Amino acid sequence: MTDQPHRRFALPKAAPDGLVASVLLAFIATAGLFYVNIMPALVSGLQDGLGFSARSAGLVGSLNVYGAALGALAAVFVVARISWKPVAFGLLLALIATDLVSTQLTTAGVLMIVRFLHGLIGGFLVGVGFAVIARTAAPDRTFGMLLVVQFGLGGLGLLLLPGLVPTFGTPVLFLSLAAFSVAAALMLPFLADYAPRPRPAPVAQAGGLVRWAPLASALVAVFLFQAANMALSAYVIGLGRFYGLSGPFISSTLAAANWIGALGSVLVVVIGLRWGRFWPILIGALVTLAGTLAFLRSDLPVLFVVANVLTAVVWAFVIPYLLGLCAAFDPGGRIATLAGFFSKLGLASGPALGAVLLAETHFPRLVALALTGLCLSAAFALAPARQLDRTS
Repeated sequence: MTDQPHRRFALPKAAPDGLVASVLLAFIATAGLFYVNIMPALVSGLQDGLGFSARSAGLVGSLNVYGAALGALAAVFVVARISWKPVAFGLLLALIATDLVSTQLTTAGVLMIVRFLHGLIGGFLVGVGFAVIARTAAPDRTFGMLLVVQFGLGGLGLLLLPGLVPTFGTPVLFLSLAAFSVAAALMLPFLADYAPRPRPAPVAQAGGLVRWAPLASALVAVFLFQAANMALSAYVIGLGRFYGLSGPFISSTLAAANWIGALGSVLVVVIGLRWGRFWPILIGALVTLAGTLAFLRSDLPVLFVVANVLTAVVWAFVIPYLLGLCAAFDPGGRIATLAGFFSKLGLASGPALGAVLLAETHFPRLVALALTGLCLSAAFALAPARQLDRTS
């Protein structure tokens, strides 16, 4: 009898740069921040299920994203030195545990603390996920798949979750987030190791210096754009109810708008930089202002639909140009992560500012806040965009 060599069982791996791997990586990166995509359902669910005020519910969501911003920033300093798969698995387990703990909490203050911790963990996971995506041969495609997953499953969550809260209570919100993390954890073993790729030669100093003045303006534009949109989005279910719309109609509208909104990111891929960045940002700003204004007539159901669809499409269309604008002012690529930090900071600050100004039911004031932020964002973005287009 001859000895046979011991053969370890190994799971099949998705092709590192294939479409399946893009989908799996998109799920991993989305898991840490998926609550942003269902933020309206989360805020309204805390109000309906636990009786939180609009202000307290908004602050719970806001602190969740503030934690994510800090977590993503922390990941920048260590992601190159860690073994990403074991770390990602541990982070997903921590997210699941934090979501399960959240199902048992009924006090706003305690929930704010726990969700901030959840954000730190999730933000770190997003940072890890983005770093791994950057190691693929075609990161643009994977980032595009990331938007498809976020808009597609976010729309599904907005369609189903508001109707489930009255029956199953607020825990169903956090259980859905835990389920997403479980799915992401099950996908991890099928991914390759994605060792860091060799860095390209540094840009010559003569042309490689960061242009800080226009960059600062572009970063402010990113922050304001995200904050203005999320300030309104987080409370849009309450806004619809304020104007007399039914719950099922609001949920269906938000789900459809989310799915249609994905077309905005597809449009970016099709257009690219054919017309530079100035004109896409300007046209996008004008369209999103019109869509946001339409929220003031949400008593007309058709305008509520139009407002949600327009703002969703333009949100997905403009933000890639703004992030690209930031990256273009740093040829070395160091600012891309900082732009992501400003983006998350805006997403967190929107609900917080809305909570301060909302006064429970003052939704016209909330629309005015969003309009002001969008106008300021365009003002900060257009000058550096024009400057960049002229020098490209």
